[in-house]
Amino acid sequence: MLFFSQIILLAQENVPALRGFVRTSDGKPAYLVSVVIKELKKGVITDEKGAFLFKQIPDGRYTLMVSYVGLETMESVVDFNSRENRTVDFSLRESRNELEEIVITSGYTVNERSITAGKINIRPMDMPQAITIIGRETLEKQQVLRVSDVLQQVNGVYLSGTTGGFQEEISARGFAFSSANTFKNGVRFNNAVMPEMSAVERVEFLKGGSAVLFGNVAPGGIMNIVTKKPKFSQGGSLSLRTGSFGFIKPQLDFYGSLDKKQRAAFRVNTTYEKANSFRDQVSSTRFYINPSFLFKLSSRTELTITGDYLSDDRTPDFGTGAINYEVAPVPRNYFLGVNWGYNKSTQSMINTTLTTQLSNNWQFTGTAAWQQFNSSLFAAARPNTGGFMVQQDGTWIRGLQKSRSAQDYFLLQTDFTGKFNTGSISHQLLAGADADQYYTDGYTFQTTAYNNGLSNTSIRNRNIYDTINVFDPYGNAYSRRNDIPYLAPNLLTASPIFRAGVYVQDLVHLSSKWKVLAGLRYSRQENQRATVDTLAKGTRGYINAYLSEALNPRTGLVFQPDDHHSFFVSYTNNFSPNTGVDTANNPLKPSVIGQWEAGFKSDLLKKKLSVNLTTYIIRNSDLSLAVVNPPASVPSARELVGEVTSKGIELDLQGKPLKGLTVAAGYSYNDTRYTKTNESNSSIKKGDRLRYNPAHTANIHLFYAFPQQSGLTGFNAGAGIYYVGDRLAGRNNTAINPGYKLMALPDYVTVDLSAGYTKGHYTARIKISNLFDQLSYNVHDDNSVNPIAPRQFSMSVSYIF
Repeated sequence: MLFFSQIILLAQENVPALRGFVRTSDGKPAYLVSVVIKELKKGVITDEKGAFLFKQIPDGRYTLMVSYVGLETMESVVDFNSRENRTVDFSLRESRNELEEIVITSGYTVNERSITAGKINIRPMDMPQAITIIGRETLEKQQVLRVSDVLQQVNGVYLSGTTGGFQEEISARGFAFSSANTFKNGVRFNNAVMPEMSAVERVEFLKGGSAVLFGNVAPGGIMNIVTKKPKFSQGGSLSLRTGSFGFIKPQLDFYGSLDKKQRAAFRVNTTYEKANSFRDQVSSTRFYINPSFLFKLSSRTELTITGDYLSDDRTPDFGTGAINYEVAPVPRNYFLGVNWGYNKSTQSMINTTLTTQLSNNWQFTGTAAWQQFNSSLFAAARPNTGGFMVQQDGTWIRGLQKSRSAQDYFLLQTDFTGKFNTGSISHQLLAGADADQYYTDGYTFQTTAYNNGLSNTSIRNRNIYDTINVFDPYGNAYSRRNDIPYLAPNLLTASPIFRAGVYVQDLVHLSSKWKVLAGLRYSRQENQRATVDTLAKGTRGYINAYLSEALNPRTGLVFQPDDHHSFFVSYTNNFSPNTGVDTANNPLKPSVIGQWEAGFKSDLLKKKLSVNLTTYIIRNSDLSLAVVNPPASVPSARELVGEVTSKGIELDLQGKPLKGLTVAAGYSYNDTRYTKTNESNSSIKKGDRLRYNPAHTANIHLFYAFPQQSGLTGFNAGAGIYYVGDRLAGRNNTAINPGYKLMALPDYVTVDLSAGYTKGHYTARIKISNLFDQLSYNVHDDNSVNPIAPRQFSMSVSYIF
């Protein structure tokens, strides 16, 4: 309490300055509005409270100019005396909702848009970290359908797999995103199902280490999906999208006020999707609804409640198979699974956020969230699993796989954010705490005891369904089965996990040119004792609990020679809990993964183009490996003697350099390798690249809206080129498994074209993806070899009301 009392007292100190607030006609703060002192040619952007501040300016009479794209500029003449404060407030004619619409489409540079995943309103220009935001305008122009479409415009973050065709696996800077790294409205969600993009306002990427904010996350970065919010104005849209392979997707979005005094508002997004596939016998059905409500509890307090429900039902598809660690040369459309297979997933989320403005400088945010995820899979086993490899002539003995999981997730989180001064030094402080709990039940099913219709007792205890040939999977050379056997539940594993953390972070403005970011988090993760029930025998076993604790620091230095350029260097680390025990049978400590990052951010051409360059080194010096010659009492002992090093560079360009033209382009290079192993008994070799990570990615996306004088008013067109470099899949060769090999996957380029026309309330768009029908694969190990989609067409029409 003494600490916070001192902060509040410091916040009340008066430093002579020219300051003020910009508010909308309904009294709400106007965020991201430009305020310029014309005579000094000095400008700032209002923060989320609508506040602006000029310090260290000479005495004199000045003209303050308030402006934002698309609306009338306002001016006010003020006399400033450096011996006293001067406050000037502005009131805009537009309401908050009208202003939000303009801000979204106005093209503020990527370095000026604050990111909600950061938990505090800090301009990316002030952050010693690479940040990418893909906004609604871009999502709509590019006609984004999946997260993978978004990743084509985010360098250093990429699709690393599509296992089973029912999920998109994301990695960044050499490290895979688990569900701990994917967020929706600031709350973790299970990424074993592809998230719905139709209700998305923007997608935020914090690259690099974010453990201070979120605890146990992979070091490559985090992704936060932000859904559309309620509005007090009445309106909405109705659209229909159709495309190749029987794709159809109607969508409805409507919003408005719930009362005449505009104290409550709502928004509902819902869509239904049905499609076949370029893969034979593969289809999918999805339903999604996203209701949200906003309540003004007082002039300073708001409550937001967001619901989110997704049902996804699709045919599991593990691809074309591999022969001796090379992609099997079978046609792109051949399906090797069973036609009755299914993967059914449902995801339900409720997120409640209370925000209260404690004072002009201090804010409290509290979040309570719940998520439930259920998944049920029944399909043919993956090729090359269970000892049944695809043979050189294409023969493959198919088994079956069946599983079911249910997960409940709870989160409580509190954040205090504020600004205060210590003398001439200003601070932006974040202090908070969070706690979350996972309850996961996983079922496995008996695949060796079903009636397989064969009389040979020697294979009774093998997982065999039938035999096919991958080069002729629909032929009659073998007796292909179509019946659905009964598989009894075998094991039920219940795995509870509890996490908690406290954190503090301060962005210190030493001067107008120098800033320091410092933060620290204490995290505690308890993998509580898990139970394993053998259902057929009625017996129960246990998996011992283990505790992981970590202190994660964050520090960075920012130098800004002017308002348009920023240079930074930073260090942070992440932690990753380890399963297993050491030679003394004690749980392993968590791995600590350090990261150095440096770069610069620039807004050029009068803020029409942002150019950002980042370089990094990430090192996990505590990689868990099996002990060489372990003691007989602990045969599976492990030790933290391995090392992985990731290094790379990322270049991003975003902006509107010419009237009507929008540009997004970039390049990334990454090299992630095992740099230390206990070679004689390791599952990896020193110098081996980690699998699934492209060495290079590059993209350029152009979008042009024709001006009125061209005679093509309302027409727009776009093109996108996306390059993915060479990658590896397969399995690392080891002394224990000398037959394992790595699979080299070639690089590829895809080209997309789009066009649209808007008139009045109506918009029509068309898109051609993978124009030149490039063929490549997303591969997991050697058992899910999924070809990328061929050339496809889509068309959408929408009505805005």
